Amino acid sequence: MLTFGETASAAEVLLSRGKPATASSTESSSYGAAKAVDGKSDTRWASKEGSGAQWLSVDLGSDVPISRVRLSWEDAYAKGYRIEVSPDGASWTKVYSTSAGDGGTDDIGSLATHGRHVRVYASTRGTDYGYSLWEFEVFGGTSGPDTTAPSTPTSPKVTGTTPTGVSLAWTASTDNVGVTGYDILRDGVAVGTSVGTTYTDTGLTTGVSYSYTIRAKDAAGNLSAPSAAVIGTPQGGSSSFTVVAAGDISDPGCTASQECGAQQTARRVEAINPDEVITLGDNQYDTGSLSDYRKYYDTTWGRFKAKTHPAPGNHEYDDSTPEAGYKAYFGDRATPNGTTWYSWDRGGWHFIALDSEQSMSSTSAQLKWLKADLANNTQGCVAAYWHKPLYSSGPQADKVSQTAWQMLYDAHADLILNGHDHLYERYAPQNPKAKADPAGVRELLVGTGGADPYDFESPQPNSEKRVTGSPAVLKLTLTDSTYSGQLVRYDGTQLDSFGPVTCH
Repeated sequence: MLTFGETASAAEVLLSRGKPATASSTESSSYGAAKAVDGKSDTRWASKEGSGAQWLSVDLGSDVPISRVRLSWEDAYAKGYRIEVSPDGASWTKVYSTSAGDGGTDDIGSLATHGRHVRVYASTRGTDYGYSLWEFEVFGGTSGPDTTAPSTPTSPKVTGTTPTGVSLAWTASTDNVGVTGYDILRDGVAVGTSVGTTYTDTGLTTGVSYSYTIRAKDAAGNLSAPSAAVIGTPQGGSSSFTVVAAGDISDPGCTASQECGAQQTARRVEAINPDEVITLGDNQYDTGSLSDYRKYYDTTWGRFKAKTHPAPGNHEYDDSTPEAGYKAYFGDRATPNGTTWYSWDRGGWHFIALDSEQSMSSTSAQLKWLKADLANNTQGCVAAYWHKPLYSSGPQADKVSQTAWQMLYDAHADLILNGHDHLYERYAPQNPKAKADPAGVRELLVGTGGADPYDFESPQPNSEKRVTGSPAVLKLTLTDSTYSGQLVRYDGTQLDSFGPVTCH
C-alpha cells in the first residue's frame, strides 16, 4: 500500500465513476475494463495472465483538473507502473511512477495536472499473474466549489410496463466533473434514483397514467433541469387495450345536466371505459378559454382528464392568449415536454400528438422534433393525431400537414387521426399523394365529438366510409401488432367497423 501527497480534500470529486474505460487486454469478458470504474467492490478488471506491460485507461469526457488517483489492486498487483494523462488518448504525459508497488490500495495525491484521458501503465508484475484492479478512481480538484449542473437528460421513454410497474430509459447527461446519478420524478415528486440510464418504478395502479421526468446530479449536489416528461401507464395482463378518440367536442352551454352532444358522447365514453382517451382539437368552443373549459368541457369529457392525451385545434387559438385556456386546463397533459407536440407509448404502440395551428413546414421546430421522434421510436405500430385533416370529403381539408404526412409515411406509420370537419370518414391506406397503397397510412377523420355536424361535399379518392349527423366516438382496440375500430354512436349503435389490421 502506497500513499503519496495529501489526503482527499472536500473540494475533490470523483471523476471516473461510470466513464468509458478501455484496456490493453482482458482475462475474459467477466473482467472487462468497465469493471474497474463501476464503483463496486466485488467486480474487477484483469489483464491476460502472465502478460508483460499492460494498461487501463478511462475517458473523463473533457479536459478537467486532476488531483488524485486511487488504485485498489487485487492480488495480481503491479510492482512497477506509471500514471499518465492525455488530451486525446494518443499522446501521453507521465505524472507519476513507482518501482516499489506492494499491492493493496495506492492513493496518489497532489498530482496538480489535467487531461481528458487517464491511464495506469503497468510495466512490472508483482506476482506470476497479470494485473488486476478492483477500482481505478480519478479525482479532480477545483479552486472553489463545483457549481455547474449536469446537462439535462434527453430522450426519456417508456421501455415496458407491467400491471404495477413502468420501466424507463433515457440518454445520459454530461457534466464538467462527472454525473453521479439520476433522480426519477413521478408527477413532480422524486420516487427513486439510478446510477445508470434505466429505472423501473413499481407499486403503481393498473390503468393510471403517470408523468415521469429525469434529472441528473453530480457529486457536489448540483441538479440538472428536469427532462421532458414521458407518460407511463401500468398495464394489466391483457395484450390489448382500448383508446377512444374524437374531436370537435364541447359547445358553449353544453353541460352534464343537459342532453347535448358533448354529454351524449361523454356517456358513451364512460360506457366503453377505455384505457386511454385522445382529443383531436376544438375540444371547447368557441374560444377555448379556461372559464369555458371549466364550465362546459370539464362537466362532460373532463371526467376522463386523467387519461386524456389532447391535441389543440383552431378554436383553442381563438382564446385571448392563444392556447392559454387549453394549456391551463390540461396542464402537463397538454405539454408534457414543454410544447403542444409530444409523444407517448403504450403496449406496442407509439402515439404522436401534433399541433396543426403551429408551423408544420420541413424547417419548423415541430417537424424537426417529429423527425427525431420517429428516428428514436422502437415500437412496432405508430399512430399520429392532430386537428386539421389533409384529406376530407367535407368542406375543410387542409394542406398544412402535407410534409408531416410524408414523414409519417416514410416511417411506416399506421394511423392518422384528425378532426376539424364535424363528420366521420375512414380512408383506405394511401400515400401522401392520395394514391392507394397497402403500405400507406390510414386516415380516420373523427370530428363527431359533440359539436353540430357538417355535410359531405365531394367524395375523395380512397374514402371507404362516411358518416355524419350524430354525435359518436371512435373506439380503437389495439394489440402489439394489430388495430381494429368501431365508430359508436352516443346510444351505443355501431356505425362503422374495421379490422383487425396488422401494423406495418
